Parts: sequence; C-alpha cells; structure tokens
Amino acid sequence: RQLDSKGCKMSYMLSAFAKYTDFDTEHTRFATKYSLYLYREAGIDQDTRVKGIPVLFIPGNAGSYKQVRSLAAEAANYYHDVLQHDPQAQQDGKRPFDFFSVDFNEDITAFHGQTLLDQAEYLNEAIAYILALYHNPHRSLRDDSLPDPTSVMLVGHSMGGIVARTMFTMHNYQPNTINTIITLSAPHARAPVSFDQDIVDTYQNINEYWRKSYLIESGPLDHVTLVSIVGGGLDTVVPSDYASLTSLMPESHGFTVFTSTMPYVWTGMDHLAIIWCDQLRKAVIKALFDVADVKQPTQTIPRAERMHHFRKRFLTGLEPTVQKELPKQEAKMLLSLDDQSSAILIEGERLSLRQLGSSAKTEAYVLPVPSLVDNDARKLSVLTNQRIDEHGPVQVFLCSSHVPQAGAGGNAYAINLDLSGGSSGFMRLSCKDAVVDAIALPASKSESNFAFDDVQPFTYVEYALKDLSEYQFVAVVDKASELTDGWVVAEFSDAIKSTVTVRRSLRSLMLSGMHRVLPAARAMVNEIRVPRVHSSLLAYTLRVHQNCNTEPLFQPLLRQYISEPYESKFFPNVRGDVNINLHGVSPFVPPPANAAHTKDGLSLQIWSDPTCNAEMSVSLDIDILGSFGKLYMRYRTVFAAFPLVVVALVLRKQFKVYDATGIFMSFSEGMDQCIRTSLPVLFIALSFLSLALANHATISAGEGILGSQDQATESFLEFTKNDLLLGSNDPFFFWLVPLFGVISVGVCIVLNYITLALTQVFTVCYAKVRNVRLRNDDGRRTQTAFAVTSPLQRVITTSILLIMVATIIPYQFAYLVLCLVQLATSVRALRLAQETRSGNNYNFYNYVHSLLILMLWILPINLPVLVVWIHNLAVHWLTPFSSHHNILSIMPYILIVETMSTGHIIPRLTSPWRLVNNIMLFALALYAAVYGVSYAYVLHHLVNGFAAWLAIPDGVNDTASESITNSQFYERLPLHNERDTPYS
Repeated sequence: RQLDSKGCKMSYMLSAFAKYTDFDTEHTRFATKYSLYLYREAGIDQDTRVKGIPVLFIPGNAGSYKQVRSLAAEAANYYHDVLQHDPQAQQDGKRPFDFFSVDFNEDITAFHGQTLLDQAEYLNEAIAYILALYHNPHRSLRDDSLPDPTSVMLVGHSMGGIVARTMFTMHNYQPNTINTIITLSAPHARAPVSFDQDIVDTYQNINEYWRKSYLIESGPLDHVTLVSIVGGGLDTVVPSDYASLTSLMPESHGFTVFTSTMPYVWTGMDHLAIIWCDQLRKAVIKALFDVADVKQPTQTIPRAERMHHFRKRFLTGLEPTVQKELPKQEAKMLLSLDDQSSAILIEGERLSLRQLGSSAKTEAYVLPVPSLVDNDARKLSVLTNQRIDEHGPVQVFLCSSHVPQAGAGGNAYAINLDLSGGSSGFMRLSCKDAVVDAIALPASKSESNFAFDDVQPFTYVEYALKDLSEYQFVAVVDKASELTDGWVVAEFSDAIKSTVTVRRSLRSLMLSGMHRVLPAARAMVNEIRVPRVHSSLLAYTLRVHQNCNTEPLFQPLLRQYISEPYESKFFPNVRGDVNINLHGVSPFVPPPANAAHTKDGLSLQIWSDPTCNAEMSVSLDIDILGSFGKLYMRYRTVFAAFPLVVVALVLRKQFKVYDATGIFMSFSEGMDQCIRTSLPVLFIALSFLSLALANHATISAGEGILGSQDQATESFLEFTKNDLLLGSNDPFFFWLVPLFGVISVGVCIVLNYITLALTQVFTVCYAKVRNVRLRNDDGRRTQTAFAVTSPLQRVITTSILLIMVATIIPYQFAYLVLCLVQLATSVRALRLAQETRSGNNYNFYNYVHSLLILMLWILPINLPVLVVWIHNLAVHWLTPFSSHHNILSIMPYILIVETMSTGHIIPRLTSPWRLVNNIMLFALALYAAVYGVSYAYVLHHLVNGFAAWLAIPDGVNDTASESITNSQFYERLPLHNERDTPYS
C-alpha cells in the first residue's frame, strides 16, 4: 500500500574508462586503496586527454565508480547531438564535460565516519590533480585562449553527496575549487544510522560548519550552490526526509527537490534507479550544461544565475520562488486589431477554444487585463494541450498599447500580425511571448494512467495580476491552418475564491476525514489546503468525483504538493482512490532554518474543465495500513535502542529479586513481572515526556533559526531538539511511545525464545559430542563443566586479547567473539543445571542467559564497523582506525564474560551497594529511550560501564581467596554430586 508507481526508462551507453595510474602515493596516501578514472563514451570520444569542463562523480555507500556511466554517456551524447551544433550554446561557453569518477573499492561509508573522512581527503587531492591536468599541454586539448579551470562540479550519489560536503571541512581543501554540487538521494540532514561515534560526530561537524558559514556575510560557502535530488517513497534504503537541506542553507544557495516534481520526469524512483533513470539523467545533464561556462575560470556562471537555472530546470514553475522571465523579454510581436472585433472578449469573460484551426487562418483572441485593486489575488490561467512556442499551433502574448518610436515603425518586431481587416478603427499592441514562463504539466486525458506516460504534455501559463500591471491585454493566437484536436482555456480568476482551507485537527481528520464539494461554477484551477496535514508519518486516500454534462476538454489533473521541501506529485485523469503521502515534517530531522512554510501543510491543486458545469466532490481519509508502512520506514532504527529499555528493566527486576531472595529468576519470569509493573509505568512516563517536549517545541516554533549571530550560540540545541525520544515534536504522536514500547516487548520475547531454543539445541549437541559426566575413583560422578583456571591463566588470556584489540583487531571484533563465548557459557551452564537440577546452578544459568540477551541487543551496534574492518582486509587496507582500538571500550566485557566462563555468579548484595545495579540499569533504560535512536553508539559504552561494575567485585574476590561462598561478592558454583530440586 501507498507505493508510488515506477516510471523510469532504461538508459543505455557504450562506456570506456581510463585509469590515472600516475595519481599515486606522491599525490595521496590513499593511492593503494582508491583510484581515479576518466569516462569516455565509445563511438563519440575516446581521446583520454581532457578538453572540456571537469565534473567529478562520487559514488555512495558500497558504490562503484562505474555508476557514472549513465550521466556521463548522456552528457557526451547531448553535447555531440545538440550543443556542438548550436552557435548560441557555443557562444555561451558550452563545451563537453570531462566526467571523472572515483573507485572507492566499494567502501562502506554509511556506517563509518573515518572512512567518510578518508574519502573526502582523497577527493580534495583528486581535484588538485584533475585541475593540474588542464595545465599540462600533453594531457589537454583545450583552446589556449580559454582560462584554465579553477573549480570542479560535483555529482554525488547517496553518501557520496555527504562526502562532497565534507570536503569543504578538510585540512587539504583548496578554497574555491568546488562551487556546484548536485546530490542524488544523499542523507544530508542526519546520519542514516548512529552506531558509530565517528559518523555521528562527522555529521554534526559538517552540518554545523555549513550552517555557520551562511551566518557570515561573504562566508566560505557563499559561492557554492547545492541541489539535493531525492526519489521519494520508492527509496527504501534511505528515508527521503533525510535529504532535506532546509536546516542547512538558505534558499538562495540550495534546495531539495523530489524527482516527481521535476518537469518531464514526474516519477519517483528508488535508491539505485536515481542514478540510471533516463528521464532524470537528461534533466540533470541539461541543468549542468545550463550553468556551465568554459569562458570563466570557475567553469560556471555566477551563483545567483546558477540557482535561477536550477529552479527553472528542476521545479514545476508553480513555486513562488521561481522568477518570471517575461519582464526581462523584449516585445516580439506587433498585433493590429479592429477595436470592434468580436475576438476581443469582455472583461472577466473566459476564453474556451475547443478546436484550434476552426477558421483555417490565423486568429487572435484578446482578453482585457482587469484593473488592479488593493490586495488583489486574481491571476491569469491559460491551459492548452499544445505547445505554445513558435513551432506550435497556438501562442500566448502579453500586450500593451504600442507607442511608435521614431524611425522604428513595425519593423522592430519579429512578428507583425495585422488582423484589423483594413478597418479604419484599429488598435496596435506591442506583445511579449509568454512561452518563456510556460509550465509543462502531465497530459490528463481519458486514456491517461500516469504522469510519466510518454505523451505530449499540457502547457500551462500562470501570472498573478499584480505582475501584469504594465500590460492591458492577453492575446491568444490560433495559428493552426487546419482543424485540430487542440484546445485552449484562458481566464482570470480570484485565487482567494478558488482556494479552500480546511482547518481541522488530525484527530478530527482521523475520525471523520475531510469532505468538500467544489461548485459547478468554478475556476479552472482550484486548491484545497489542509495545513494540519504535514507529517510524513501518515498516509491518506483521496477520492475525486465529478459527472460532466458534456464531453470535457480534459480530465481532472491533480497536483499534490508541499512548499518545503519541493515535493509535488501529479495524478492525471484522477478517479477512484489516490494514494496521498508526503515528506513534510519528519522524525529526527532537524527543523528548518526558516520556518516560513512549516505551517503550510498539504495542498491539493486541481485543474478541471470549467465548461463541464458540474460539481466536484473531494474527500480525504487517513489510510491506517498505509500509515504503518510509513512508520516502519521512519522508525526502523528504533529497534536498535527501544528493546534495550525492556531488557534493562527486566535485568533490574532480576537483580532486585536475587538480592532479596537469593533466586535469580529466568528472563521470561522477569519479563512477566515487568509487564505487570515497571514497563507500563515507564512507557506512560515517557509518553508524558513526549507531550512535554512537543508542547515546548510548539511554543518556540515559528521563528527562523538562521537569523543572526546572537542565535548562532543556540543553533546547536535548536537543530538537535528532534533527537529526543522518537524525534517528533507533534503532540498528536505521543501514542507512538507506548506503541513502540509494546512492539519492543514483543521483539524481546521473541529474541529470548529464539535464544532459548538455540541454547537447548546446542546443549543437546554438546552432550552428545562430549560426555560431561565423569566418575571419581570411588565411582561417584563429578561435574567438570566449569573447570577452575588459575588467576595467571586468566590474566594471560585477557592480556593477549587486549593486546590484539590495541594493535590488530577492532574492539567490535572482540565483542563478537565475546558474544560467542557467552553463548557457549550459556550452553554449558544449562547442561550443568539440567544434570544437577541445583538451584544455584539454575541461578547461574539464568544470570548468564540474561546477560547474553543484553549483549545480543548491543551486537547490532557493533556489527557495521566490523563489516567495514572486514571489507578493508579484503582490499588489503590494513591502516588501523584509532577510535576502534580503545581497550577500555571492551575490557569490562572481556572481564565479565571471562569470569562467567569460569563459573562465577554475582553475589547477593544486601548493603546499600545493591542500589548501584538499580540506578545503572534504570539509567541505561532511560538513555536508550530518550537518546538511544540518535546516539546508539553510546549504548555500547553504557553497558560496558555496567559490565565494569559487575567485574569489580570479582577482582576483589579473587584477591581474597580462590573460593569464597556466601560472601558479599561473587560465589563460585559448588560442584554438586547429588540432584537438587530446581526452584520454580
């Protein structure tokens, strides 16, 4: 449910790569691990000398340098087929792109901050090398009259986009060597996972650097433009919410846009398709050529012009930030009309042409521009199914009265259209062509299915009346020489009257939905705004219904959009149920720097045939099942932290009962008691905390964060306020805390029984492989499941493992080994308990099993870094990461696991020291709930501290005596020869 349709076309290429083998250790210390390549499209250009404009592609997490193929091939073909034959393009400095790509050996950057920093350092050195190529006459074919490049454009996929932004913060970054970045599905706002401290710290440092840079006038990033392109709901690898730039930079320097928004693309795409999708690669390459200028040392046009072209190429054109081009244009047509002509409509009259070419000659239809009044919200809307350029059958002009200039006459115009019919009373109009502001919309016909259908799109023109103050008329010129199926609708309408704002709460929408009826006498374009619908956690079902009295010119076209970030979805021929989901306010995503549009919410824009003369009903209801899918996408990482809340409270209960009664209950019994007591209380308390945080956020909302230097000191706290709990500042979602609490309880129960089952299976195997029942000389059986080792042996074993951690292996590898050792200890403990049926032995088994459950929930936090280490071994990169060789991060785990492997159990504590267990485990549970999702790596260290506390008494115990029973410290398991009745 709630899955967007897939509409990407396959891209094709004939790729050839040239490796720069001389980019070696003299240039970079990473030469033995990474490589630099130049792409050439076979059949078009196979010369490996540089000759154009440098562009560097950066692959993402576990990505390949070969992923540059689709973009680079399109660039080569577009220049070869179009731009090199266009004199104006050549004059504007368009030259072929030299596409470079980097082979990172499929490094895993999403999980490891140091790898990300290494890649950024390497890329800065690669850029210096690339720019040096253009200075070498033996390796360059550039015209000597052109300036040598001083900067490189970057295209980054996934984590490659983050690496691109990291480059600015590195010590070897050369100022002004990067000024244009386009990222594809890059998680800019926050790290995809928080299992590694380096990745979390790196993200915080990068984002803080970028935010502060824009607080300074003419700061270090003032020349940089960044466009973040994201695929939407089809991307299940990285939530598209994380690609938002709204918290990082002002609109003047960058923006986030969804592929479903982009003209002629109009489809979502998954994490990999965004690289090869044919429609998108065409749009990206055209945008890069738009901003390229080989005549400039930077190889690009100025920053403001770059942003203008990016908005023009990537946005729908309906956004208020898109500037109209008409004021910059010169008048192209002189139109002469009989002032009594019937082609001049009455003010306020709608123009509706059902068939162009009906008169078999050129005709002009003129709409008077109404007079502007105070607070005027009227606008001009023109919609047609034809092109409106000089090659199309219809054109739209904005006209004003012609004022003759001395010596100019009518020859100053490219088009001189005389439709006066020789009348003595005629008017002459000086007209500008509105094609410069034409907006492409998906065709909405009776046979239309998707916005990305391969058919000619509609053309739409819209101007606010206040922008037409210098014009008196709108001229629609029908140039068709024969009857066609083309049509045009043009009208002036009041935006206020055609806009409906639904001010209802989410609770009301959930209970009864939203239902509106648009009147039969309505404008062509109507809009329904629902400000309260702004969360990405909920999905909706929309139903649109109308019955036309006549055959409509076109079927209703729906545009679903939000203002921040730029996300639009088009639904042509809208009928039946329509899935509505959005990427608005999202959990854990920092709030926008400018809160101007955070309250706008969902908008539904509907184009319908105004001549239909029928009411239209619109209803919106919450899709419960679809919403659960959205919750999963945003909260997958919750299950790395929230289950630890449950495990910590269960352990706390087990220790309390053990200290009071001497019985260490099983994990299942502890879970049962916690479900009845502490877990509901904690989840209710956390729900109230969630409400309190949300209310605080509501009070402080509505003000921009990047406003002044005084606010800079508070920016870190402001941008991290969504890091707490479940990352939402909407009080409506307080129920998510108990919901995920219940799910976490279920997940912990499942893991517990899986572990129990595995332990039982391994115990049976252990019993068959090794006969643990040995007999003494007198014929009695004795138990040797836990052999007593000397302190010297234990010290030697522990020291060897610590030395390996400090020098060779990361502590994450040691942690994995400890989990396996703990599992083996659990198997032996169960076997011993089953054989002896001793209460003490069952105590020990339950103790070992519960700590195994705790360690298993910490294991996922350590596995990603372990995967990175194994990958580096595979590519023969042996340089250690200092942050992962801290022996203090693993020593307590080693001590406690080694202690349990020799048969020790924690003693009963009757002194005030027993409160330490309670406090530490409750603190662990509280931290896991409040900060665990955003700072999961800390959970390893908190449990490490708890392990240190458990290990301390054992050291004292060993110093005092080899075997002390009934003491306030650890007890060594007695070797029972008789079968005791196990406790219940």
